[in-house]
Amino acid sequence: MPSKPVKKKKAKAVKKSGSGKRAAPPSGPKSKTKRLSKNASRAEPVAVDFHPALRLKDFSESVIREQTRLAALHGAVNLAQGFPDFPCEPVLKELAAGAVAHDFNQYSVTWGMPALRAAIAKKAGAYNGITADPDRNVTVTCGATEAMICAFMSTLDPGKEVIFFQPFYENYHPDAYLCGAKPVYVTLREPDWSIDEKELARAFNRRTAAIVINTPHNPTGKVFTRAELEIIAKHCSRWGTLVFADEIYEHILYDGATHVSPASVPGLEDLTVTISSASKTYGITGWRVGWAIAPARITEGIRKVHDFMTVCAATPLQEAVRGALGLGPEFYRDLADHYRRRRDFLIGGLEAAGFPCHVPKGAYYVMADVSHLVKGSGRFRDDTELARYLVSEVKVAAVPGASFYRGGHDKTISGTHKLRFCFCKKEETLALALSRLGAFKGLNRK
Repeated sequence: MPSKPVKKKKAKAVKKSGSGKRAAPPSGPKSKTKRLSKNASRAEPVAVDFHPALRLKDFSESVIREQTRLAALHGAVNLAQGFPDFPCEPVLKELAAGAVAHDFNQYSVTWGMPALRAAIAKKAGAYNGITADPDRNVTVTCGATEAMICAFMSTLDPGKEVIFFQPFYENYHPDAYLCGAKPVYVTLREPDWSIDEKELARAFNRRTAAIVINTPHNPTGKVFTRAELEIIAKHCSRWGTLVFADEIYEHILYDGATHVSPASVPGLEDLTVTISSASKTYGITGWRVGWAIAPARITEGIRKVHDFMTVCAATPLQEAVRGALGLGPEFYRDLADHYRRRRDFLIGGLEAAGFPCHVPKGAYYVMADVSHLVKGSGRFRDDTELARYLVSEVKVAAVPGASFYRGGHDKTISGTHKLRFCFCKKEETLALALSRLGAFKGLNRK
């Protein structure tokens, strides 16, 4: 059948005003639109289903910095966090002020001022036995903390493994988690914090991408010997494993201990990222100027991560650190002697207060045994509970040993029954802390 013709609808005439312009739309729809807008403004906000990124699932607040926060809250002496409470050397203040006055106030080259990189390379050759080209091997960062995470992020893929000697500095764990790497642990054995060679050998496999060596060591004060580093070098060479060498306490040594940089050990020259900073050596932890020295192929990646993470370290402080690196050998001799006296003073006081100590060979921390207070005493459940009590009631802040070990309060690890005290403080600060701990010893006997 023939289809019916479609009737065309007539277009509605558009009314025009006397001026020939289109007339305004009728008021009805306009008022309705206003009502809708008014109703929309009263609508309930859409609930956002927010959750932290999965990479943060194993993160917690830094125990060290939490203890600092609690020390401020309770008016406690802070022997938890490793920063000096005494002024830095006047020459360092002059160097910083002079750099600002001479207009070192804009961005530097992202991987560091050429003059500072040259000073770092010179120092590495003279003190560490490392040959470094300032343009190809040295990257200046915002402290050693940034240098370490740049090393992790630029070399480790998800699923790779990284070896930590425990007890370990707490920042290393988050670095591993952020790049999806799996931590593997090798325990340093008391009383001298030695390496179990069989345990070390078992830790290496085809997935082992890196091992972290902190020497002098935080928290124990262990100084790795050349013989120990040669054993590590043998495994790293076999498996192609990188070494991240955290050497920020390299100048703080006692009792004839000698610092050996892993990168100076045969077999590790092309596998090591050497990390250090000005923070601990010069007592300027807030300046945040550090560096990484690495083979060119590794430096390229470190610089990429650093560039997009922080752009550059503070330019006037880079210039000041360049000057500090030129201080003579007497500065470093005085530095070690300065901390040795404080070490001996703190250990003597701690042991008198009933806290047996491990004597450190380097860095500025003491690990004290508190087994008698947390094992069978019925007073404290563990070292964390004891540390909380000390900061709130005794008014002395220390770090619970469990925070430096895998597995938290695993009772098979003696380090979970320890406290770490730092001694980079004025003598009067240490004396006040010891007097309070002495009073605590008396209370504990009752």
